Amino acid sequence: MSLPRLFRKQDLTPTRAVAAALALTALAPAAQAADKIKVGMLSTLSGAGAGLGVDIRDGFNLALKHKGGKLGGLPAEVVIADDQQNPDVAKQATDRLLKRDKVDVMTGVVFSNIMLAVGPTVFDSKTPYVSANAGPSQYAGEQCNPFFFNVAWQNDNLHEAVGKVVTDKGFKKVVLIAPNYPAGKDAITGFKRFYKGAVAEEIYTKLGQLDYAAELAQARAAKPDALYIFLPGGMGINFIKQFVGAGLSRDITLFGPGFSADEDVIKAVGEPMLGMFNSSHWAHDMDNAANKQFVADFQKEYGRLPSLYASQGYDAALLIDGAVADVKGRIEDKPALLKALKAAHFTSVRGAFKFNNNQYPIQDYYLRIIGKDGQGRVTNKTLGKIFSQHADAYAPLCKMK
Repeated sequence: MSLPRLFRKQDLTPTRAVAAALALTALAPAAQAADKIKVGMLSTLSGAGAGLGVDIRDGFNLALKHKGGKLGGLPAEVVIADDQQNPDVAKQATDRLLKRDKVDVMTGVVFSNIMLAVGPTVFDSKTPYVSANAGPSQYAGEQCNPFFFNVAWQNDNLHEAVGKVVTDKGFKKVVLIAPNYPAGKDAITGFKRFYKGAVAEEIYTKLGQLDYAAELAQARAAKPDALYIFLPGGMGINFIKQFVGAGLSRDITLFGPGFSADEDVIKAVGEPMLGMFNSSHWAHDMDNAANKQFVADFQKEYGRLPSLYASQGYDAALLIDGAVADVKGRIEDKPALLKALKAAHFTSVRGAFKFNNNQYPIQDYYLRIIGKDGQGRVTNKTLGKIFSQHADAYAPLCKMK
């Protein structure tokens, strides 16, 4: 079905896009149930960030297995592409997924610079995008889009939670370290929004950097009582090993968001991470039936504890499943499908789930500490709640209702 002129690129301001979606309801003939649904899974599956993309993919595939290979009752085909953590590669892969493979929905991007690179193409094609990780501030605020849904977080949120914890624990002087890309800048902004002490140094590294000798020397010279890092994947693994190896852990308390202290990092670093505090919206020890099944089945399927990335991939699949079921398989009815995605009729491994007006979650955030469990494994343990039903700071700038 060709799209009406009102749905062309130049009209896609957020308010016009919403109006266009509503108008399409009246213009389009009644959609029929599709024979199947095709999902484009674009993620980072090679290089230093590969572990994150692999976990998203594996979580998504576990949910699909739980649903008997179907989403919303439709047989599902997942077309997987590796963005290689490269925006140009990602844009080429996105074109193939949309034009050659003709996917009905997309998901999987890990890094926000990749999401910002491919977002315009996805949105212009009127393809719903369900983010299982990347939550740039741009898409939460003035550039919010009716085709973008995030089941993870807005980038600032986990950092805001740690900023509050570091303040509450009485730390007066911190050094902040993050990579120099959109999510890194969101991280520092989020942390400082809730931290009330002094920032001794604000250090931005190269994305993908693995040697931190210079940054560690700079941190040592600043003499902070706490150090906060946002270094996902291999970056965090290398930094923590070098931080402990340099002896800084004796005098400086290390904090991070959940994705710099999650199971993928713990598996690679091990006992040097004991005692590290971090924040998360999810944990494998959450006491609800959906989460218990997810954790047990993920371990059985893949032989490892799931990370928060895996939980988000799982939830992304369940969100799509619930929406397709709501529209009774009529996925060509885009306004109805968007409305169903916004309704979020699925059981999240986090418990109750709801979207804000910008289609980012409103949710609880928790404090975790890395210790040893009853089996002697080094892993995260949930200590308590930091924020209840926390919304991101950019939602008021979004004009969607």
